[in-house]
Amino acid sequence: MNHAPNSEISALVKRSAYDAGFNLAGIAPAKDSPELGSFPEWIAAGHAGEMKYLEARDEQGALKRASLSRVAPWARSVVVCAMNYNTAQPYSTESHDRSRGWISRYAWSREDYHDAVLRRLGRVEDALHQALPDLQPELMTRSYVDTGPIVERVFAKYAGVGWIGKNTCIIDQKNGSWLFLGVLLTSLELTPDVPAPDRCGTCTRCIDACPTDAILAPYQLDSNRCISYLTIEKRGSLPEDLREGIGRHVFGCDICQDVCPWNRKAPVTTAEEFSAREGLVNPALGWLAELSAEEFRQTFRGSPIRRTKHAGIRRNALIAIGNSGNPEFLPLTESLTRDPEDSVAEAARWATARLQP
Repeated sequence: MNHAPNSEISALVKRSAYDAGFNLAGIAPAKDSPELGSFPEWIAAGHAGEMKYLEARDEQGALKRASLSRVAPWARSVVVCAMNYNTAQPYSTESHDRSRGWISRYAWSREDYHDAVLRRLGRVEDALHQALPDLQPELMTRSYVDTGPIVERVFAKYAGVGWIGKNTCIIDQKNGSWLFLGVLLTSLELTPDVPAPDRCGTCTRCIDACPTDAILAPYQLDSNRCISYLTIEKRGSLPEDLREGIGRHVFGCDICQDVCPWNRKAPVTTAEEFSAREGLVNPALGWLAELSAEEFRQTFRGSPIRRTKHAGIRRNALIAIGNSGNPEFLPLTESLTRDPEDSVAEAARWATARLQP
């Protein structure tokens, strides 16, 4: 059977990615890299916090994310696609209203990015299969958006999509770091791209700006100290020594990206799905703290904010209120010290103590 050379198929895959709405696309070989080799050390050091899914292991006890060749031995190439989600709204570092909190930029959208990116990846996958009818059904493909045993940013680097910044985010010279990543594994041996060069240089703005010192050293992140982890993944009460550093963040954190020089001229997304929903940019803290379970479900249906759960968003709002320095919140925090949810009541007591004269 005859089919197009790998270079032609590689070009077709990228063209399909751009046609599907992706801003960047590249191809990496499906082989293990030095970055993946350090993943077990990161896990062993406890830097993953309570994110047990990152510790998933195969039948031999090896970490799945540490070796693609173990979990997908059939894969020969990894197509990495990136989509810009930046909007025209101001950055978190420009938000100074003490009565309002901050939701991470990626969660303002009208549709969960997993769905939006995966839908586009499906179009790329379909185009690949349609272009090679003589390889069916032998041709194997699989798409992931934060759901597979893959460290996406590592393959994004080797696919030439961007370099891994000192804040561990993928950065592209023209698009900055406001990027959603999707990966497509294929059994085809496609023509790989050249890895992106690291252009962080001597800059340490992301490290210096982190309020909780989560970036231990260049390219080394401790999730336990990261505001995004604390406000999204961490259940129960938050460590008291980190609460002040959380500031008025109620879901995620953008600080290390807000201060990155490569984001100064980052373009605004053209994808309608990622436009900001009204009320999610600088949301009112009092509203979030008193949000009912039903309001939470209705307001955040289809949103990644669901991940923090109802108790989590209220707990986070109360921590932010405690950091606001605004005594007008005292009647609210005092009333919530008797909340039936333990983490909410505890956060309310902490905030009350902080706001009292």
